[in-house]
Amino acid sequence: MKMKLVDHVIRSFKVAKVFRENTDKINSIDFSPSGDTLISCSEDDQIVIYDCEKGTQMRTVNSKKYGVDLIHFTHAKNTAIHSSTKVDDTIRYLSLHDNKYIRYFPGHTKKVVSLCISPVEDTFLSGSLDKTLRLWDLRSPNCQGLMHLSGRPVAAYDPEGLIFAAGVNSESIKLYDLRSFDKGPFITFKLSQEKECDWTGLKFSRDGKTILISTNGSIIRLIDAFHGTPLQTFTGHLNNKGIPIEASFSPDSQFVFSGSTDGRVHVWNAETGYKVCVLSADHPGPVQCVQFNPKYMMLASACTNMAFWLPLGDENA
Repeated sequence: MKMKLVDHVIRSFKVAKVFRENTDKINSIDFSPSGDTLISCSEDDQIVIYDCEKGTQMRTVNSKKYGVDLIHFTHAKNTAIHSSTKVDDTIRYLSLHDNKYIRYFPGHTKKVVSLCISPVEDTFLSGSLDKTLRLWDLRSPNCQGLMHLSGRPVAAYDPEGLIFAAGVNSESIKLYDLRSFDKGPFITFKLSQEKECDWTGLKFSRDGKTILISTNGSIIRLIDAFHGTPLQTFTGHLNNKGIPIEASFSPDSQFVFSGSTDGRVHVWNAETGYKVCVLSADHPGPVQCVQFNPKYMMLASACTNMAFWLPLGDENA
């Protein structure tokens, strides 16, 4: 029987497994679309792949030369893309089973701060501190589209993969049609400029109705994806280190999860803004990454350690 995500089920989540493979902060995680596997990358230059069904670690891949951040599974099995933290700002396409690079995507001249893969095809978007957003096809090392922006970009595809959103300078969100992005955005939402922090991530809800804005401060914003209207500001989690703490939706778009520098996971109701609970995991460091599995009833959160959460107790409790 399928469990439904409701408040008491969320509150019942407990850490079922902790992995201590990393010696430094895990900076990015991504579930495979099937939910079977999870990939993480860390500032210790390790990529770790986990089996979500068995709750085991499958494999570790080292990226000592280039470093690794913003890792994402592609649609092909056992492949991922990631940005680099050393040598240059090239994006790399990696075969995980033999630890070989399939292709390089050069072009950015400063640190890549946003990377997202299309939900429907082999294209991806990258945004950099060089104030450009680039559109790529995994089959070609050449950039397919280039947008010059007025500030630091963050980007996300909508669930259908038809449009993408670019957040610029922590104050505006521009929506582009992928088939005609070279004509410029078809709509721009102006929000009030963030004073205390920068936007560090965008995510569309699975139902496509809202956009979640993560920051490197102690606020998370939720806006209407069609009109840009501010819907919620989620607060109460700590971020006293200025790190890009990830905020994520549950697959049903009803809940928002965020890490915190005090090692806990905060959960809000997306519609009402009400704080559902704070989950304690004994994370020894700041939790930068939190995501809900797209297919299974499990949550992953990461500091230096990776924690897998499952709901405990009777579902009718």
